Amino acid sequence: MSAQRNAEFIEVSKPAPKVTKILLNRPKQRNAQSYQLLYELNDAFSDAAHDDSTSVIILAAEGPDFSAGHDLKDTQQLDTLRDRGPVGVWGGYESAGAEGRMAMEKEVYIGFCERWRSIPKPTIAQVHGRVIAGGLMLVWPCDIIIASDDAKFQDNTGAMGVCGVEFFNHPWELGVRKAKEMLFTADYISAADAKALGMVNHVVARADLERFTLDLALRIAAKPSFALRMIKEAVNGAQDVQGRLAAQNASFALHQLCHAHNISLHGALVDMNGVAETVRKNNPRFASVPNT
Repeated sequence: MSAQRNAEFIEVSKPAPKVTKILLNRPKQRNAQSYQLLYELNDAFSDAAHDDSTSVIILAAEGPDFSAGHDLKDTQQLDTLRDRGPVGVWGGYESAGAEGRMAMEKEVYIGFCERWRSIPKPTIAQVHGRVIAGGLMLVWPCDIIIASDDAKFQDNTGAMGVCGVEFFNHPWELGVRKAKEMLFTADYISAADAKALGMVNHVVARADLERFTLDLALRIAAKPSFALRMIKEAVNGAQDVQGRLAAQNASFALHQLCHAHNISLHGALVDMNGVAETVRKNNPRFASVPNT
């Protein structure tokens, strides 16, 4: 599948019958998410969703960290969108001001996350190392999260003058009070704490992560595919009836307001002082840093 798509940053394999594994493969950049990586990932998810021989999809990552978030060094976002062609129908991607920026983030960030969340097959995030800001937007749309004991999760966008990543699922993943603490402090949440909060299903040793995840995928894949689809529809529907989607849309509008505020004060979408502090705090060796 990946060969047909000619992907540079995504690898796709079949580690077992009925299981497709999608691998983020930009390790030198800690799998920082350029638009190219995200479109390639969306292609891979689409292929697996439409592959009748696939019952379960695993999302994993190469290198020391699962994902350092969106890539602030990506200067080809609009070119990538033009070349790939939009997946959604928002439009206005080349418009000036907030209109163009909101359209692009509606297409790539919210659009992809909601699309991946709605894939009618069970998805499992196999997570290790750091998962920072935009990295959460890769694991939260998945149905199950398996984390190694060295995994840790962070949304540090508040330090950069933004009210959280675009896919605002924090209250449903962590609960209201822990969500506020995560956003207010920009501190990491450990894998053990994430499991206690209900965000992570299982925590295993790093050496056991791949095997444990595949075993779970095979147990799920043995169930009738239509039943799996209906289970996912039912649970996702229950969450949306609770107001998830309405809250998501409201928070996305506030996210855009933060961008406009930062442009007015700092001349950039984010507070660059906060970006510099983020790099120093997390790892000065990062080739790319988290974005919003």
